[in-house]
Amino acid sequence: MTDSTPPPPQPPTPEPTRPRSPWKTITVVVLVALLSIPVLSLGRAVLTPNSLTVTERAAEWMRDNNMGFILNNIESWWFSHHAPKAGGEPNRTIDVASTTGPTTPAGILHLAKPANVDVPEGVAPVANEGVWSPVGPQVDGAQTMYTTQVRPDSVHTSILDGLVWMDPKLVKFEVHPGTEEPGGKQTVPAQVPLDRRLDLIAAFNGGFRMQDAMGGFYLDGVTYKPLRDGAASLVTYADGVAGVGVWGRDFEMSPNVVAVRQNLDLIIDNGGGFPFPGGNPSPKDKAEPGEPAEGLDNNQNGAWGYTVGNKVLVWRSAVGVTASGALVYGYGSGLGARSLADLMLRAGCVRAMELDINTAWTTMNFYKAATPGNAATVKGIKLLPDSEKSGNRYLSNDPRDFVAVFVRKI
Repeated sequence: MTDSTPPPPQPPTPEPTRPRSPWKTITVVVLVALLSIPVLSLGRAVLTPNSLTVTERAAEWMRDNNMGFILNNIESWWFSHHAPKAGGEPNRTIDVASTTGPTTPAGILHLAKPANVDVPEGVAPVANEGVWSPVGPQVDGAQTMYTTQVRPDSVHTSILDGLVWMDPKLVKFEVHPGTEEPGGKQTVPAQVPLDRRLDLIAAFNGGFRMQDAMGGFYLDGVTYKPLRDGAASLVTYADGVAGVGVWGRDFEMSPNVVAVRQNLDLIIDNGGGFPFPGGNPSPKDKAEPGEPAEGLDNNQNGAWGYTVGNKVLVWRSAVGVTASGALVYGYGSGLGARSLADLMLRAGCVRAMELDINTAWTTMNFYKAATPGNAATVKGIKLLPDSEKSGNRYLSNDPRDFVAVFVRKI
């Protein structure tokens, strides 16, 4: 009798293992390596200690790595959807210095106190709006600087923007590079050095990053970026005087030129004015006011930058010159390129150029020693309290270039 029990099932014969293609492994390794490069680069940029916030470091990294167009679109969308509100009243008062102005001895050279700034049409001024108040030291009884605040237009009436008028006969202007802008090896420090701070009375921001400035940068005998004929230019001279105009028309290189900071095209032009020191005199009569630059409303030929639209209302800054030669700095919130030009026109400018934009980069600070004669106690005070950066900006290394204002020794 045979055993009818079936034999136990046998395990299936495994198929032979195919060797993994080395190219798949190589492809994965390459992709991981390629992706890790920007991640590590971004990580280094974000973690590197400096005066920037993490968000600002990430934004700078994007611009450095050909992603500025993405950032520009994000910023334009954000600012367009977070525009300043219309109407309302300012939520703060305008502080006025306790002094009433200069008592001028005979013979000292200085400019006359400027006329008050008009408020926008149809706007009832708040207390001290548009009234120039002395700020900073006097030189032998003559006032070095005046400041005031005004609404930017007749719509955004809750905003107060700032203006500072500076007498080049009583102050000296010096351009300082930043640690990152304009780039290259620096011989001038990226902060106001300790041994100069007792004479420091103010400082304000420079222009766009050089990749966006549509112009050049010259300082202390070094051309960091080639200068462009026709560009709006802030020029400082060996005697500390500064002017604003068009490179190649109002200014040209000479041994007396110490610094040239270019940024876009002028936002105000065609006014009269004083002969530029070492430059070319204006063909206009001194009494002729400046005018908004042609094409400013529609950003003709991209002359006023592409970082955000020229009609987007953001923090903006500008520097200009009056017919008498005073330098005027203006900045604040709720400004497009045209309303920035209008602000500087109201302050008496016959020529003016836009500087940097956004609250992270627009700065006007005044400086004073807490203990007389002790440079280590010099501290800064912001003109506009709602601006982002510290009042002590420029007392430590800063990534962007800036202009320091020193009292002139008479």
